[in-house]
Amino acid sequence: MPLSEHQARVNRWISQFEEGYFHPLTNLCRLAEEVGELAREVNHRFGQKTKKKDEADGDMAMEMADILFVIICMANREGIDLQAAFDRMMEKI
Repeated sequence: MPLSEHQARVNRWISQFEEGYFHPLTNLCRLAEEVGELAREVNHRFGQKTKKKDEADGDMAMEMADILFVIICMANREGIDLQAAFDRMMEKI
């Protein structure tokens, strides 16, 4: 599915709420929080910080999906076409 379809899907979901998208600084804080959750899971799996015995296993895929959702929200709020931006980035590299 192209990124534009994901952006439209998120926009349809957000549109059901009167508040709409969060303010850019709020979204940035949400993004930092989600990246932190992914970092914690990566550190538990591959780093030196082991989990506590009673701590449940995390889901790296869901943490990455959370990050993608926030990125899409940020792009939608600012009118950014992520597919076009991603294509430009791939050409650059």
